[in-house]
Amino acid sequence: MTKWWMIRAGDHNELIPVWKDRGIASIGWPKLENPKQYRTKDEMMAKANIVFVESKPNSRSSCVSQVWRFSREIKKGDRVITYFREKREYMVGTVLEPHFYDKSIGDPAYPNNIKVDWGEVTVARDLLSQAAKNSLGSVLTVFRVDEWGNEIDKLIEHPFSDPEPIDEAEEDEIIEDLVSKATVMIQDKVDKFDPWQMQELVGGLLRAMEYNVQVSPKGPDGGVDVLAYKDAFGFEKPIIKVQVKHRKSSASAPEIQQLLGANPIDANSLFVSTGGFTSHAEAVAKHNSVRLVDLEELVRLVVQWYEKMPNDTRALLPLQKMYFPE
Repeated sequence: MTKWWMIRAGDHNELIPVWKDRGIASIGWPKLENPKQYRTKDEMMAKANIVFVESKPNSRSSCVSQVWRFSREIKKGDRVITYFREKREYMVGTVLEPHFYDKSIGDPAYPNNIKVDWGEVTVARDLLSQAAKNSLGSVLTVFRVDEWGNEIDKLIEHPFSDPEPIDEAEEDEIIEDLVSKATVMIQDKVDKFDPWQMQELVGGLLRAMEYNVQVSPKGPDGGVDVLAYKDAFGFEKPIIKVQVKHRKSSASAPEIQQLLGANPIDANSLFVSTGGFTSHAEAVAKHNSVRLVDLEELVRLVVQWYEKMPNDTRALLPLQKMYFPE
């Protein structure tokens, strides 16, 4: 099976003329020097931790993975594509020679090279299927695109084909998948909070809902971690008392009953448990009108109310907005 690779032509598509003129494709990270000097990826990672100390650990790990892949895994005969942004086309080529390190053959900021025979026929982005467009839109510099090789080959043979019709159901599935993945990532972040951070998150969520909130300090809390009032003095109902359990095990029925018995007795009860609830706990909660919130529900509410949360709560859980076609 032929391997297909997507390689980005620089940060701003600026390498295209050099690549076509010199018959190459190249990537950067020159501070790592010649990647062939490293016997293992761990050795390269150790170097990256020194020369890219100001970068985030995930960024360092990503750059090492891409340089390692480019220098070790791309072989003669593999196919390569790159996106020509100005023309909205993909250039397609064949690898003639695998990795070599040379600062003089192209842009010195991109010293990791492979020799490529760039074909004359390009593939218009608009002719690709929606799934291919989304997959090829990854921001990584180097990644495999084997699953789209046949589609690209067919478009090289028939460059004047009609564009694929837009499949709205497919678009909906892609958006749903992206939202699902983003939600799981947020859940993972929240799950790493300590118990006190979790209380602050719940308090910030209630503040976003325009409640006045008291978060209990560290230490014994009498069964109530957060109190929320509609007025500053706590006279106006509804009053909400909240117990927050951040652990792997499920909350039990006695814990629900403990919250019900805690002061103020006449307050509405909200129980947040990132480990979920036992079936008995759910039955007791339903019988006593206790609102139960697990990790999935908590994250859904956080995303819904995030923009109204206090700055210190958002600093605890920094999120970035994404836009999708409607």
